[in-house]
Order: sequence, then structure tokens, then C-alpha cells
Amino acid sequence: MSKTESQYREIIAACKSLFLRKNQDYGSSWRIMRLPSITDQIFIKAARIRSIQEKGVQQVADSIDSEFIGIINYCIIALIQVQLKDNDKGMNLDSSELEPLYDNAVEENLALLGRKNHDYSEAWRDMRISSITDIILMKLHRLKQIENNEGQTIVSEGVEANYQDMLNYSVFALIIGKETGNFS
Repeated sequence: MSKTESQYREIIAACKSLFLRKNQDYGSSWRIMRLPSITDQIFIKAARIRSIQEKGVQQVADSIDSEFIGIINYCIIALIQVQLKDNDKGMNLDSSELEPLYDNAVEENLALLGRKNHDYSEAWRDMRISSITDIILMKLHRLKQIENNEGQTIVSEGVEANYQDMLNYSVFALIIGKETGNFS
């Protein structure tokens, strides 16, 4: 297992643990959310990260790394929603149904990350977290435009690819932040 895959799996394990504990508290209430609502929820988290990065201070105790974890989990929620779009599973998914869906989204994303890391030679390791935040915000604006166009694109990747990229960029930010001790 490569260093990146090991770091990725460690971060995802923490995200999944939180996700499943929240599922115990709230159930799968997120199933009611349409993709644009999930996009907006991710936007709120990314906008808060950027605001803290720019201001250098925060007034709410939630850490930047917890916001990136939230982005990861909301991206996985979006990927699950896309997968279940025409499924009759309904609103309530118990952990035994939800965990394999979560794991499937993660494994598909990890495979994508492996292909992109091969082609880009892990250039993300030399990025600033503030740049990663900006890329996530840009992808959110793209997603909103695609959603406003009812999912239709002419030459661009669709919604799933954007959620996957934001998930991976959030993992990258957490890896870099952990290695440097700095989330700006």
C-alpha cells in the first residue's frame, strides 16, 4: 500500500466512523436532501474554511479539519444519493445497508485518486491548503451551474466527477494539514 493510500484510508476511516455515529443519532435523514441542497451544504463548509483562512481567526470552535471532514462526508452522501436516485430503498437506511454504500463510494474514489496521482505525480502535495479551498469553491460554482442546467453539460464532467474531486481535495487538505500542522 502506498503512503498516499495509507493516509487516505486513515482519514476516511475517521470520516466513516463519524458518519456512522451520526447515523445512529439522526438516522439517514439526509436522504430527503436533493443534490443542490447537498451542494449548498458543502458550499457553507468551504466558505467557512475560506473565511477563517482569510481572517486568521474564528469565533466558532469547530476546527477547519472538521469542516473538511464534513465536506468529505457530504460528498459521499451525494455520491450515495446519485446511486440510489431511482432506488426504492426509501428514506431510512440502517447501518447494515448504509455502510456498503459508503464503502463503495470510497473505493471508487480511491481508484480515481490512484489514476490521477499516477498522471499528476501527486502534485497536490506541493499545494497550499488555501488553494485547495479555492478549487473546492470553484468546483461548487461549477456544480451549481450544472444543477441550474438540470444536469446537462456540453463538454464538461458531470456532477459525480465534481463530488469525487472535492472529496479527494478535502482528503489532500487533511493530509497536508496533518503533515504541516497548518490549515492555511
